[in-house]
Amino acid sequence: MQTLADLAAQLGMAPGTLTNKGLHIQEGHPAPISSPTARTLLWDSEQTAAFYAKEPIPPLPVTDDDEDLLDWHEAAAELGVAPASWNIYKKDPALTEHMVLVPARGGTQHWPRRAVHEFMASRPGRGAGGGRRTGSGDMVPRDQILPRIGELLEENPAITLAEVSDILGVAKFPTAQAGLVQVRGLRIADLVEAEPGLELAEAAERLGYPKVTHRGAVAAAEAELHARSAVPYLQKVADALARAGVAEPVQVEVRQLAGGHLAAAVPLTPGQGVPALVWDERYGWRTATSRRHPIGKDTGTRPEGDGIRYLGTSTCPEPEDLLGSFGGEGKRR
Repeated sequence: MQTLADLAAQLGMAPGTLTNKGLHIQEGHPAPISSPTARTLLWDSEQTAAFYAKEPIPPLPVTDDDEDLLDWHEAAAELGVAPASWNIYKKDPALTEHMVLVPARGGTQHWPRRAVHEFMASRPGRGAGGGRRTGSGDMVPRDQILPRIGELLEENPAITLAEVSDILGVAKFPTAQAGLVQVRGLRIADLVEAEPGLELAEAAERLGYPKVTHRGAVAAAEAELHARSAVPYLQKVADALARAGVAEPVQVEVRQLAGGHLAAAVPLTPGQGVPALVWDERYGWRTATSRRHPIGKDTGTRPEGDGIRYLGTSTCPEPEDLLGSFGGEGKRR
């Protein structure tokens, strides 16, 4: 599979040049194989190679294969759930162990169709393999609470705290309340992302959420969109560090600290002198002293101490500037 950047490299030009010339959308050019709503477009490399060699374009398989890689939206469609639900499901260990990055260096997350089906068959709830039925009152495992709340919201957007508590066998406060707020916020964020310019409150209305829930759900959506806004920059830095050989290829996960501040960590390769780099939107990039818990506990003050060194001249330096300031701290492979 190829990204737009891979396609441009194949043609010996910059991605911007490819886009400006519209070579990837010219008549007869192979269509992307990624889902229409995917954030990163992907092409089949055999098809594009044949097209530019003026050879017959090989057809894509017409039947589904167990090893087909599905992106976020395709996996959600395969399960018959909203993308926001998949955003929660994908953190399940049964899926994280099968997640692959496409392309290999810091690419977008994909899952084999086989793994998605196996997860579908084993997850609690209604459907294949489901063991808990509505009204059973059995306590749902903690890592399944948000996905199950997502399912309940799909059936009834106006579901109440009492109903969630009764169906899932969890406490109203804080479990059911916090879960409803979080999942509603994710779905509002998804809708606003899909329709730029849509007001958060309007999105909540269109999703069928009762007005009494709007305040909390909108606040959760604002926090989610704030976190998502940082991902492109952080992923660009992580990819640059990986290409330079000083960091492991990762899909950056943004964490929200107390007060809504954002932070993220990038694990470094062995021999770099420090285990990871951490970005905090308040203070910028710094070295970390722990690989397992690089971000650490937020105390509300700028972290200092042995092994901590701040990098770059701003909170969001360009990857090249960060690599330059990082050069004395570690070694490139």
